[in-house]
Amino acid sequence: MRTFLDTSLLSLMLFSCLNFAVSSSLYSSTCQLQKQFDLNGMHKTGDVSLGGIFRFHFFPGYPDLSFTSEPQHPTCYRFSVVGFRQAQTMAFAIDEINRNSNLLPNVTLGYSLYDNCAQLGTAFRAAMTLVSGKEEQVTLEENCVGTPPVLGIVGDASSTRSIAISPVLGSYRVPLVSYFATCSCLSDRQRFPSFFRTIPSDAFQVNAMIQILKHFGWTWTGLLINDNDYGFHAARSFHSDLGPAGGGCLAYTEILPLVYDPAELKRIVDVIRKSTARVVIVFASQRRILNLMKEVVRQNVTGLQWIASEAWISLISLQIPHLMPYLAGALGIAIRRGEIPGLRDFVLQIRPDLHHNNSHGNSMVNQFWEHIFQCRFAPPPAGWVDSGGELCTGQEDIENVETDFLDVSNLRLEYNVYKAVYALAYALDDMLQCEPGRGPFSNNTCAHLQRLEPWQLIHYLEKVNFTTTFGDQVSFDENGDALPVYDIINWVWLPDGTSKVQRVGEFKRSAFKGEKLTLDEDKIFWNFESKQPPRSVCSESCPPGTRMARKKGEPECCFDCVPCSEGKISNTTDSMECTSCPEDFWSSPQRDHCVPKKTVFLSYHEPLGICLTSTSLLGTCICVVVLGIFIHHHSTPIVRANNSELSFLLLVSLKFCFLCSLLFIGRPRLWTCQLRHAAFGISFVLCVSCILVKTVVVLAVFKASKPGGESSLKWFGAVQQRGTVLVLTSVQAAICTVWLVSASPVPHKNTQYHSDKIVYECAVGSTVGFAVLLGYIGLLAVLSCLLAFLARNLPDSFNEAKLITFSMLIFCAVWVAFVPAYISSPGNYADAVEVFAILASSFGLLVALFGPKCYIILLRPERNTKKAIMGRGTDT
Repeated sequence: MRTFLDTSLLSLMLFSCLNFAVSSSLYSSTCQLQKQFDLNGMHKTGDVSLGGIFRFHFFPGYPDLSFTSEPQHPTCYRFSVVGFRQAQTMAFAIDEINRNSNLLPNVTLGYSLYDNCAQLGTAFRAAMTLVSGKEEQVTLEENCVGTPPVLGIVGDASSTRSIAISPVLGSYRVPLVSYFATCSCLSDRQRFPSFFRTIPSDAFQVNAMIQILKHFGWTWTGLLINDNDYGFHAARSFHSDLGPAGGGCLAYTEILPLVYDPAELKRIVDVIRKSTARVVIVFASQRRILNLMKEVVRQNVTGLQWIASEAWISLISLQIPHLMPYLAGALGIAIRRGEIPGLRDFVLQIRPDLHHNNSHGNSMVNQFWEHIFQCRFAPPPAGWVDSGGELCTGQEDIENVETDFLDVSNLRLEYNVYKAVYALAYALDDMLQCEPGRGPFSNNTCAHLQRLEPWQLIHYLEKVNFTTTFGDQVSFDENGDALPVYDIINWVWLPDGTSKVQRVGEFKRSAFKGEKLTLDEDKIFWNFESKQPPRSVCSESCPPGTRMARKKGEPECCFDCVPCSEGKISNTTDSMECTSCPEDFWSSPQRDHCVPKKTVFLSYHEPLGICLTSTSLLGTCICVVVLGIFIHHHSTPIVRANNSELSFLLLVSLKFCFLCSLLFIGRPRLWTCQLRHAAFGISFVLCVSCILVKTVVVLAVFKASKPGGESSLKWFGAVQQRGTVLVLTSVQAAICTVWLVSASPVPHKNTQYHSDKIVYECAVGSTVGFAVLLGYIGLLAVLSCLLAFLARNLPDSFNEAKLITFSMLIFCAVWVAFVPAYISSPGNYADAVEVFAILASSFGLLVALFGPKCYIILLRPERNTKKAIMGRGTDT
């Protein structure tokens, strides 16, 4: 943050100075420069000139920033071959444009290229010199003619320097097209209205890294950054975008010190070593990486996957043998590599003897020559650093020297410089092709070569759209950013101990297809024993059947896996929520998919159903056997006593009672649901009606045996008995008919009893109908019981009342217990309770009424005589 404040203050200071100079001109016809900056540079005259700011030297001195009268000479040290090649690329691009008859015909481009010495103050001086010119006195006329010193500037390479320079240039609408300033903050059109760049912003670079992390499932990473705008804005983008775009989070964020600080570096490496994050992202410069790696080597921290920003992934100086055990396999974002045909031949034509007699401003070739051949020109120009060694002849052959200067096979920054120059040239060409009266400016005017203004060029620069010979489309969006594209680079450690850099993919954004990451995983070298990508997660992925539950106070990537509750599932990895299954489905045991709920009912195949079915059939068989016995012995006194016809009808009704219980077993269907209660109700009413009539007959016979009671029997003859049974049964049949017509029982899938099962049952339809049916049976049973109870003291010879009383007590007890048991029994158990009640009451009637008679018929036939029945004798 300190660097950003320094640059802002410097911008304000120099901007104020420039404004002061302009305001002073309002009071005089001439404006005197306070001081002329004497800077290293390269120049070529032309009809229109473009400016450039490059790093010709690595280390600056400490120049005087005051406006004194003493001369100031370049004080930069250690020549940069790479920076010089970038400047030569701009010179080549302008030379190529001048030779192109289709682009800017009849216009010759010139250039002024200055050295920034990798120092903000020097870069600012260069920018001010480019926009103000080098004339010591400028005459202000009422009608200005001619062109400004430069129409646009290619530079600067640093985000910090561009942040400082661009606001000042933007105030005068001078376009600045950077080839290496990547800070996402420079996309702010309010602060930087004239800034453009041919390199993607860090926001896109961060997004590219996030997509790589997402591709390999790396959700737990560390971040190391520079302590400047480049690092701070990258960190801000990671913190805001990593979670939403990649589902990851940062284990730590550390700032690498500018100077070598062993204690701070030890602390940072300790954090890296102790963290569970196996992937480390580094947004830093070469110097900071070298300092960091010293401590990494000292602590022998291996097993890390390094993700590099474009600032250091292409640096050969880091690909040295003692660092490869640690940095091998690094993946990084590299500037798009391009090809510039003819550049090598152009730089081979550089000869110092062609420039030796020129002014000091064009002395860069001589400095380059001295650096390459380790010689010196005699005498060295004022302000130069004497390199010592032999004298340069100017005839040395550069192809005999081992240097990176001639290597044009891996042009990245140079390719961006090339595109920046062509963007300005195409914008200028479009501007000069404007038809009078159809221009974009006030009153439809056009710009003229004699009176060009930089702000006019910005209008056309925003609309520029062309394709390079390498096939890349170049255009700028509303923020001045070009269509972004990055190469994905991987460091390969070869068996012989050497290393190489290989391209393994790309990340680009197109106007129509959006952003796309392409990776060739087979080519990627992984510096691990497994030769596979590492795992770097805070918490392992939650499998299907679980959901993520964040740990309190931990980053969102740290979580526990909680199993889904019953009835809910998650069928994806790392699910945030469990979803409920549909009503007829339930969660599988693994909770990863829904399965149809098991449908349960009282089945013939389960033990309970088999037991009840067997009991029902047994009761039916017993009824048939008893009926057979009674038919066989129908002429015996025990059968003929108490109305044998009612006994036969009672046995038949009991058989129906046993059989109707089978309708409650098996899968419910419409006809079984409708028939089961009707059959049950009518069968039992028939049975209880027979018992009621038998009881009444017993009372009538006893009353008729008394003097004057003979007339009572005429009302209970066979016809009256049959009629009574029929009427009583018909009432129940009417109840069942009304019930079935008004609210018929239907099959119903009930999910209320069990959440994981469907109980397939018969819904009674009308609870009132069911209650009336049971109530009518209960009424007849209670009436029979009361009548039998009144006849309990009759003489034994005529008395069947005790047997009826006992049987009806059993019947009533069973059905009284049935009601609460039925209500409280869930699902298919309710049917089992009802079947049990039917069978229990049926067996109770069968045994209590016919058991003693069968006993006498089969085992005590001597008691089956009229005397025994009449009580006149006893056979033993």
